[in-house]
Amino acid sequence: MSVRPAGQRHTDTRALVTGGGQGIGLAIAEALAAEGCRRLTIVGRDRGKLDRAAEGLRATGASVATVAADISIVAECERVIAEAIAAMDGVNVLVNAAATTERGSIENTTEEVFNRIYAINVKGPFFLMQGVVRHALEKGTPASILNILSTSAHGGQPFLTTYSSSKGALAVVTRNVAHAYRRNRIRCNAILPGWTDTPGEDAVQRQWHGATDGWLEKAEANQPMGQLGKPDQIALLAAYVLSPDAGIMTGALIDYDQHILGTAG
Repeated sequence: MSVRPAGQRHTDTRALVTGGGQGIGLAIAEALAAEGCRRLTIVGRDRGKLDRAAEGLRATGASVATVAADISIVAECERVIAEAIAAMDGVNVLVNAAATTERGSIENTTEEVFNRIYAINVKGPFFLMQGVVRHALEKGTPASILNILSTSAHGGQPFLTTYSSSKGALAVVTRNVAHAYRRNRIRCNAILPGWTDTPGEDAVQRQWHGATDGWLEKAEANQPMGQLGKPDQIALLAAYVLSPDAGIMTGALIDYDQHILGTAG
């Protein structure tokens, strides 16, 4: 049996994680470190959050580089790739967890909002994937890419038209890249979380939906399983999908939710 103990699955991993300062991105970085990854680069806009996240990750024994960057800008994506390769002597795992969940329906989305959502949610991940694919092809080594999408990619709520379509676009890129580079041993998969309890979601609920203290407890009480999704739970799945133990899995779009697509109620 070739499956290694979970604590050793990522001993050869050199991981680049966007959105690594908080939420799902940080949880995935923590899971990779717990499973043996000793070379990590985390990316985000907020230098303070990155530094705090890096401190915790380093406590596991990992070597952690931080890159403050705006991934909506292609030149910044190229800088992120270059700095990650230099810091870790290569990259063989990419996690695209950074995203904006800015609201916008078909009726009220402006060109500015549309461009901003697509730049962060599609363009940034696209060019980061390009950099990792090129690096893997140049080195002739396997790589594993994981895009964090959303169940909204299946359609989404009316106030999430632009966001949902951006995640749908990234779903297509995920499968296209998986198909294009499978013979190069470059795997590309995605996890589509449903409603998830993150610091970003708390900010969204307060900014866009008028939520106040206690909103999370009320929301969770109405869920079939009595909770929203949790980043550390998603991270365990992500660590498996990114690992060699996932074998031939590529092009998979994995729903992580308690509401079942195609059913009512």
